[in-house]
Amino acid sequence: MVEETRIPVADGVGRGLSKLMTPKLHNSKNGLITTASSIAAVLLALVISGIMLKLTGKDPIAAYRKMIETGFQSDKMLEALQRATPLMLSAVAVAIGFKMNLFNIGVEGQYLFAALIAAVVGAAVSLPAPLHVAFILVVAMAAGAFWAGIAAVLKVKRGVNEVIATIMLNYVALSVIQWLFDSFFRDSSKSDLNVKTKILPRSAWMPDLASGRLSSMFIVALVMVFAYWIVVFKSRFGFRLRASGLNSVAARTAGISSNRMIFTALIISGAVAGLVAMPSVLGDIHAYGQGVPDGLGFAGIAVALLGRNHPVGIIAAAMLYGFLDATAGVLQIQHVPSSIIDVIKAIIVLTVVIVNEAVTRWMNRRTAARTSMALQAATPVGALA
Repeated sequence: MVEETRIPVADGVGRGLSKLMTPKLHNSKNGLITTASSIAAVLLALVISGIMLKLTGKDPIAAYRKMIETGFQSDKMLEALQRATPLMLSAVAVAIGFKMNLFNIGVEGQYLFAALIAAVVGAAVSLPAPLHVAFILVVAMAAGAFWAGIAAVLKVKRGVNEVIATIMLNYVALSVIQWLFDSFFRDSSKSDLNVKTKILPRSAWMPDLASGRLSSMFIVALVMVFAYWIVVFKSRFGFRLRASGLNSVAARTAGISSNRMIFTALIISGAVAGLVAMPSVLGDIHAYGQGVPDGLGFAGIAVALLGRNHPVGIIAAAMLYGFLDATAGVLQIQHVPSSIIDVIKAIIVLTVVIVNEAVTRWMNRRTAARTSMALQAATPVGALA
């Protein structure tokens, strides 16, 4: 008979987990690794883009130097922040869905529909300046949530894949917007070619942080990113949301209604998406019309992926995209087509996704190996006989 020798479980676990230290330290190390991999991926993307420029007969060093010299001028920095503002809002809207394992590709239609409704309703009421702006923001969020709610109902009640539902609702939204705008809400009292809805009263104009350069919607965007961090990463609701996204079956076993979380996540995502066009509606054209930018919903997907759905990453990625967009025009001085910026952004997304996926797999293998060693150290020796 083999004599059983026991190792105290507490001591075994302590020795086995000594290298893992505390969860906070472990998470911080993983965060540093992820951040370093993202930065390395961005640098790799710039190298690849530089090679492409060189192959086309352009000087990448001169182009990058000109972008840096121009981009760090005060007016260009403000422009970069202004361009980053809607991207942060769009990325947060997308990231909320990602955390629930939902792909809300309908942010484009949601924010355009919300922009029209908010502009029309805002022009029809009269309120004091701070309340008027706040009222329009609430209307925009309600309109975005309503449009996203259609996809939520289809997903929960009929099992329609949210990717199909939201992308089709983008086209439906464009048609509905065009019909409403042409038939009811176009301001026919103006004879200029820049057709738009009725101009918002001055009480509904969002003040600028820097005159003509940076809208105070930048502060609203930062607040929304902070709220996203609190709600998704620090609250009980956020835990239930992320748990449902990681494993809906296990979440249901724990008493979490996955359908309710799906519906709630899409509604919140749509509400945030409703704010994406507000820098233009409240700060630039003060109406809905040709000046409202499109494509921000799809750009938000790229920013969310680049930022790894993390609040700090979203802000950094939006700033990077804003910087690239702000310096696109100066490249023409170097006889480089400004469209290369779109190529650079696409390569950045590809390299970041590939590099981060490789790093994530390596981290998972390392964690599995350390966990196995910890369990072996915590197992009584006699149990192995």
